[in-house]
Amino acid sequence: MKFAVSYSTPVFGVDPDHLAAFAQHAEACGFEGIYVPERVALTTGDTFGGAQLPMTLPYGAPLDLLTYVAAATDRILLGTGVLLLPYYHPVMLAKRLATIDVLSKGRMRLLTVGVGALPSEAVAAGVDFSTRGRRADEAIDVLRLLWSDDADGASYSGQFFEFKNVYSFPKPLSPLPIHVGGSSRAAARRAGLRGDGYFAGGALMGDERAAQWDLAQTTAGDRALDYTRWGSIELTPASLEAYAAQGVTRLVVGTSSPDPSEQRDQLSAFADRFNLSPSSPS
Repeated sequence: MKFAVSYSTPVFGVDPDHLAAFAQHAEACGFEGIYVPERVALTTGDTFGGAQLPMTLPYGAPLDLLTYVAAATDRILLGTGVLLLPYYHPVMLAKRLATIDVLSKGRMRLLTVGVGALPSEAVAAGVDFSTRGRRADEAIDVLRLLWSDDADGASYSGQFFEFKNVYSFPKPLSPLPIHVGGSSRAAARRAGLRGDGYFAGGALMGDERAAQWDLAQTTAGDRALDYTRWGSIELTPASLEAYAAQGVTRLVVGTSSPDPSEQRDQLSAFADRFNLSPSSPS
């Protein structure tokens, strides 16, 4: 089992010293990676998970946050949980992600993409909300195409994106894994068809969660998928065994305290409980 941490900018803010210290401590504890969330924009009345979202939540731009983390650390992998893919042009995104991977010496390895759940966010980004799944599918294909080694350049013709004989450099040190995040059967199917893993979210009943993971695996055929889930910072060894029995390969945990000292203590206690080692990622 691999373990990563989540840095919640809506809770912790985007203070650079706090972010750097949090990432450095997670790295020193032996966590595999650090994830950051994304919201493009919020509108009055937006809700998520049944709760209204305050308009002033400080969601930092995830790729900028991860570039900063990369400069402040040496080993920890960089992740998005999740990057809202339909709101990016994939040609520009391919360049940005490749650049982060090169500058971080190959650590942009936990890229997780989703399609977004707020119609108002799509409107603000100038995207038809009803097309976001199809746009995401095309964007994943474009990213993979631009990261491949094609001596004749890359060409693509789809419903949303089109180009011919395009060269995009630098390339990532190796093509980036693309994980798909979500809590729907459409997300699970997308993970199986186009992803390297499924990051399951949402407060789902056990039967539905199992059905989604089975759908992802069935759709993937012979390809092996990573299975990432959210976990508790208070996780016990017994609970870990239950996750493993469900096929989970990575757990992402978040600290429950807004106090930096308590956050460090929680990360350290978790690392001690599961014998994490900074020289040998879990």
